[in-house]
Amino acid sequence: MRATHRLLGAAAAVVLAATTVTALAAPASAAALREVMFVGNNWEGTADVIDSTGDFAKIGRINVVPDKSQRLAEIYLNPIKLIYFLGIRNGPGEGHDQLVDDLYSTPDGTALVASRPSFADVVSIDLATGKLKWRFPVSGYRADHMAVSPDGTKLAVSASTSNTVHVLDINTGAQLGSFATGDKPHENVFTNGGRYIWNMSIGNVETDLDSPLLDWTKGDRHITVVDTTTFQTVKTIDMRSRLNAFGRSDLSNAVRPGVFTPDFGKLYFQVSFFNGLVEYDVATDKITRVKTLPKNSATSDDRTTYVNDSRHHGLSMSPDGSRLCVAGTMDDYATIVDRGTLQEGTLVPAAKPYWATVSGDGRACVISESGADQVTAIDFATGRKVTSVAVGDHPQRVRLAHVPAGWTGVTG
Repeated sequence: MRATHRLLGAAAAVVLAATTVTALAAPASAAALREVMFVGNNWEGTADVIDSTGDFAKIGRINVVPDKSQRLAEIYLNPIKLIYFLGIRNGPGEGHDQLVDDLYSTPDGTALVASRPSFADVVSIDLATGKLKWRFPVSGYRADHMAVSPDGTKLAVSASTSNTVHVLDINTGAQLGSFATGDKPHENVFTNGGRYIWNMSIGNVETDLDSPLLDWTKGDRHITVVDTTTFQTVKTIDMRSRLNAFGRSDLSNAVRPGVFTPDFGKLYFQVSFFNGLVEYDVATDKITRVKTLPKNSATSDDRTTYVNDSRHHGLSMSPDGSRLCVAGTMDDYATIVDRGTLQEGTLVPAAKPYWATVSGDGRACVISESGADQVTAIDFATGRKVTSVAVGDHPQRVRLAHVPAGWTGVTG
């Protein structure tokens, strides 16, 4: 019996020790990651890594197209791919190749995952070596906006020329499922803890048929709501009838960037050609408010001059849901909007701001100034500019991410 007791005691000590080691290891593993922001420099094919708070100082840079020569060789040997490649350059690329659109980090912080429009793919790049870990060619000829599930494991990417969204395992690049959308899928948003994906299709923004009388040429534009377990569509929402019912038949139903309140009860979104935003109540399925924001007197009324039909492109919300941050792309400003009154604050001058996100501490809105090659932080509480940081050529998407603690750039 005494021997048995001694064995049980020793076993208990081993279990206790193992439990203690595991408990100690978990925080150590978490502490090994550093929260940052990835800034995708679309025309340059790089990603700048900056602090997610404070002075937003630059930490390092990543080459998002380490396989550029290989991809170009494939494209130039395929006449169909070449036609689309040059079409992207001379259309949405404004004379430039679109080399990085959207970007995130893997949950363990060891890789950057990016969509590359001109190369029609999604790639994972090892942050230690700078080499590709995996590559997923999307259907069709162009990759666009992405979204990551709340747990960081699923990646949704719009394949804009095939009207498809692919959902991938972010660690392996394996496709978990896909679903059909309206014409030219654009923004993706995971909602309700990752249960659903909302995809917004924006139609044919590459044409100059921008007169309201020719709106019908823009294609089928609607929101597709999909269950992330079955990848079956549970609802489609065409904002045309909702806008008409609200008395705004003049507005496009091409939903651009959108952001939900913390309880997913309301969706705020931008639409093509409009300098303002729309409020949509999810439960009642109705437009409840429309806000027109100031027009820059220098902004042309010629719709064909708006980049890809986007008058305003970029929208984020403070973590408490009290304020919105709007990137007034063609009007060259950003502003904080009180969500209760929809009253805008100070108009912060910005050069073609193309995206808006939230800093790591939730205190600031961070916009990308694609016309000035910098990102700018604006305080949610005061509406005032905090700082600007120089980045690469034509920054667009800005996302919170994680890298290994101590990382300052690729060393491989």
